[in-house]
Amino acid sequence: MASTNTHRGCPMNGHLAASKKPQTVPEEDPMANFIRPDQPSRCTWALGTTETSPHHHEALAPKPSTLPSILEAVGGTPLVKLNKIPQSMGLKCNVYVKCEFLNPGGSVKDRIGVRMVLEAERKGLLKPGCTIIEPTSGNTGIGLAMAAAARGYRCLIVMPEKMSNEKVDTLKALGAEVIRTPTEAAFDSPEGLIAVSQRLQRSIPDSVILDQYRNAGNPLAHYDGTGAEIVEQLGGQVDMVVIGTGTGGTMTGIGRRIKESCPACQVIAADPEGSILAEPEELNRTEVSFYEVEGVGYDFLPTVLDRSVVDRWYKFNDRVALPLARRLIRDEGLLCGGSSGGNLYVALEAAKTLKEGQNCVVILPDNIRNYLTKFVSDNWMEARYFKESENCHDQKWWNAKVNTLPMETLITVRDDVQISDAIETMKQNNRTQVPVLDADGTIKGVVHMPNLLSKMLNRLAKPSDLVRRAIFKQYVKIDHEENIGRASRILEKDSFLLVTRQEAGAERPVGILTQRVLFDFVAEQAATVTNGNGNAE
Repeated sequence: MASTNTHRGCPMNGHLAASKKPQTVPEEDPMANFIRPDQPSRCTWALGTTETSPHHHEALAPKPSTLPSILEAVGGTPLVKLNKIPQSMGLKCNVYVKCEFLNPGGSVKDRIGVRMVLEAERKGLLKPGCTIIEPTSGNTGIGLAMAAAARGYRCLIVMPEKMSNEKVDTLKALGAEVIRTPTEAAFDSPEGLIAVSQRLQRSIPDSVILDQYRNAGNPLAHYDGTGAEIVEQLGGQVDMVVIGTGTGGTMTGIGRRIKESCPACQVIAADPEGSILAEPEELNRTEVSFYEVEGVGYDFLPTVLDRSVVDRWYKFNDRVALPLARRLIRDEGLLCGGSSGGNLYVALEAAKTLKEGQNCVVILPDNIRNYLTKFVSDNWMEARYFKESENCHDQKWWNAKVNTLPMETLITVRDDVQISDAIETMKQNNRTQVPVLDADGTIKGVVHMPNLLSKMLNRLAKPSDLVRRAIFKQYVKIDHEENIGRASRILEKDSFLLVTRQEAGAERPVGILTQRVLFDFVAEQAATVTNGNGNAE
C-alpha cells in the first residue's frame, strides 16, 4: 500500500483552468499567456519526510474477475525475467522487465492518462461536455483518448510530425482529433506542440489541458502504481531499476517509491543523445540534433521531473537502441517499442556491477504497434544504416552506383515561396515531389504531393502559405555513390529517394530516384539474363 506521507506540496503549478469562452491572442504576440512546462516544481517531497501528503492516493489491489470499463484494466503489468540477452552479455544478476506495453492502450502512459482524467474529475475540472487537449509524443495521447472515449469527452491531441503514423491512426480510431507540429520546433516556439495546445485551449470553450509536464497525477500514477507493483512483485528485493526519461513522471514516481522501500536500490536514468535531461551537464554535449527513438528525452526540464531520485544517468543512441529492441522481440518474444531497447542498453551497462542473485528491473514503456512501419521494418532500418542491406538473391547489379541510374532532372523550390508556386512548378514539370532549399542551398525537405494534399484537405495549409508550412521531412536521402542494392531495398516501400552529394562540406541535392525508374531498370536487367527458353538464368 502506498504511504500517505510522501509529498508535501504539489509538483505542478496549477492546472490550466477550463476555458469558458473563446479568447483571442494578438497575432503579433503568439506567445502571450504562454505557460512554461519547465517551471520549478513546488513539491517539497524529500526521502524520509513525515509530512502528510496533500494528494489523493490509491492503494494496490487485486483486479476483480470482471471490470466495469477498460480503464480498470490499466496497471498490474507483469515482471518477466530475461534469459538469452543477459546471458549473452555475461551478466550474473537477474534482469527483469516491467512489461508496460501490456497495458490496454499499449504503453506506460495509460497509467497517467487515466490518473489525470480521474483527478481532474475529482477536482471538478472535467465535466460532461468538456474537451481534453494535450501536447504529447503520442502515447500519453492514446491513454487520454482511451480515457476520453470511456468517460465521454472530446479529445484533441497535438503531437510532432516525427511520431509514427500508427500513433495517429490509433488516436483517430479512438475518436481523437490530431494536430501535427514541426519536429524541430523548440518547446517554447510558437509552432511547438505546447504553445499550439495552449492557443487551442484558449479558443475552445470548456476545454482543459491536463498537462503531463506539470500535473501531479503523472508521478503519482507511478508512485501509487508502477513503483509499488515492482516492490511487491520482488518482495522488496529491488537492487536496480532502469527507467527512460521523457516528462520525468515515470522516473519521479517510481524513483521515490523505490527509494522509500528499498533505500539501497540504484535508480538509473536512460536519456537519448540529443536530449538535455541527464546530469552532469557534460553528458548532454553532442552534435546529435535529431533521434528516431520516440517518447523519451526533451529540450527542457519538465516540472514533474525530480532528478534527485536518480543515482546515475546514462546516454544511448538510435544505433544501439533500435537493434536491441529488435533483439527483445526476436530473442525474448517481447513485442516492445524502440525506447525499450534504449533502456535495456543502459541496463546492460549499469548492471555489470550487480552480483548473482541481485535483481535489476528495466521498464519497457510501449509496444510494437506504434512502429510497424519504422524500426520493425527491415527496409526502414536499412534506409537509416541501422541494418546492413544483404544481396540475398545474388542480383548482378546490386553493387552498381546509384549515379549510374537515370534520374529526374533536378528541379527545386525555395522555402520562402508560396505553396501555390510550388504546386505550379510540380504541374509544369509533371512531378509529384520537389526538393525544398533555403537561400544558402541547404536541403530543408521535400514538397511531396500526398503529404501536401493531406495538409490542404485537413486545412493545415493553404496555397497562399509559404512552402515552409508544407515541407515533408519523413523521406530518405541517399548518397549518389551508394549502391543500387540499398536503394532498391528502400524503394520497395518508399515512393522516392532524394539523391545527394557532398560539395565543399555541404550536402547538395543531385536528383530524385523514383520507384518507376528502379522498376524500369530492374525489368531491363531481368530481361538480359533470360535465356532463349524464357527461363531466368
